Amino acid sequence: MIPMTLDEVAAVVGGAVDGDGSTQVTGPAYVDSREPVVGGLFVAVAGERVDGHAYAEHAHAVLGSRPTGRPTVVVEDPVAALGRLARHVLDRTGATVLALTGSQGKTGTKDYLAHVLATVAGSGVPGSVVATRGNFNNELGVPLTVLRATPDTTHLVVEMGARGIGHVAELCRVAPPVVAAVLNVGTAHLGEFGSREAIAQGKGEIVEALPAGGTAVLNADDPLVAAMAPRTAARVLTFGEAGEITWRGLVLDELGRASFELGTAGTWHPVALRQVGAHQVANAAAAAAMALAAGCDLADVAAALSSAESASRWRMELRERADGLVVINDAYNANPASTVAAIDALAAIGRSGTRRTVAVLGEMRELGPTSHDDHVGVGRAAAEAGIDVVVAVGEPAAGVAEGARSVPDWTGEAMLTAGRDEALAWVRENARAGDAVLVKASRGAALEVLAEGLLEDVT
Repeated sequence: MIPMTLDEVAAVVGGAVDGDGSTQVTGPAYVDSREPVVGGLFVAVAGERVDGHAYAEHAHAVLGSRPTGRPTVVVEDPVAALGRLARHVLDRTGATVLALTGSQGKTGTKDYLAHVLATVAGSGVPGSVVATRGNFNNELGVPLTVLRATPDTTHLVVEMGARGIGHVAELCRVAPPVVAAVLNVGTAHLGEFGSREAIAQGKGEIVEALPAGGTAVLNADDPLVAAMAPRTAARVLTFGEAGEITWRGLVLDELGRASFELGTAGTWHPVALRQVGAHQVANAAAAAAMALAAGCDLADVAAALSSAESASRWRMELRERADGLVVINDAYNANPASTVAAIDALAAIGRSGTRRTVAVLGEMRELGPTSHDDHVGVGRAAAEAGIDVVVAVGEPAAGVAEGARSVPDWTGEAMLTAGRDEALAWVRENARAGDAVLVKASRGAALEVLAEGLLEDVT
């Protein structure tokens, strides 16, 4: 964060200082009192179960709605004040904001783009590119991301999530993008929006926020996304198999990692991704389109994509146990489309060699009234892809086992376990050295614990 005194913060957000107004904030803002930041600004939020004000005693400085005993900027609404502070800091840095939204693929695309910009446009300066961490893509996460910017920051890569109409528009007021991408419109958060068309309406707010001199990056292969072109005054650049930024010659290695040629306007450059799954190709192409819109060269972008390591945990994270068992930990989040993509990646690994494939699948949340049918569809997709063993974790995921068993010619095995512990015990007992195991579910299922348990040494 750009150094500011609490008096200066109070002037920006319309608050009053309780305590020493000359206290200087030199570190980023944060909301988790268990991970205090030296010189940082603790944002005390009063939630339904936890009131952050009660945990401010060790904070250097606080932004809250009442005094805390520490130097505090007191405001009526700390979350709204945080957004105002973030916009002020952003305006002072002059950093270019590249924002993206979509039902799946946001994190993979964000990680590729941040790496490309740091490699191609960052000149090796630490902090020149700041990107969203974890799931910080809402009204708290976006300003917290912005407030990690320093005077050296040239680019901000910001994920924007939405759970209703107007959410993305509000996030764009905090961090106005110059380049904005919509990756896809799926069924994630269908329970909140009610329909895919409503999801498209909400996500399209990101391109409406662009200036005329900006660039909207749209998925040419998704009709609901492609239809957003008239909603922006900015230039439109498409990606996808039918897009301006596209690919050809896709092949997967024995661990499902993609090699292909990335191209536009008849110019092609080789890319060899280090992440698992053919679905990563579209993420890489979206990142490439955004980087090109920011002024990068295609050859440099392709080279940088080939050197990108996984930057976010529990997203198609591939690790191998000493006995050769491969575990693909994709437990950070899940929806039907992303789960089918992960299943396809697992199936490709099975087809490329002799590995037996095991899909350990937990609940996909926030799907609304179609939840059971969506779980059945995922199970059916696993069987149709030829997965050898399907393990559904917990009663909410029962449809997964049901769907797999419904495929007439499938010769694999499907089972429903009572929960995470039973699933771990079964897989540890029955998985063989050399098998490939996919672990995937929504964040609340915490299946990363299961994935880590599978990686423990066997006796």
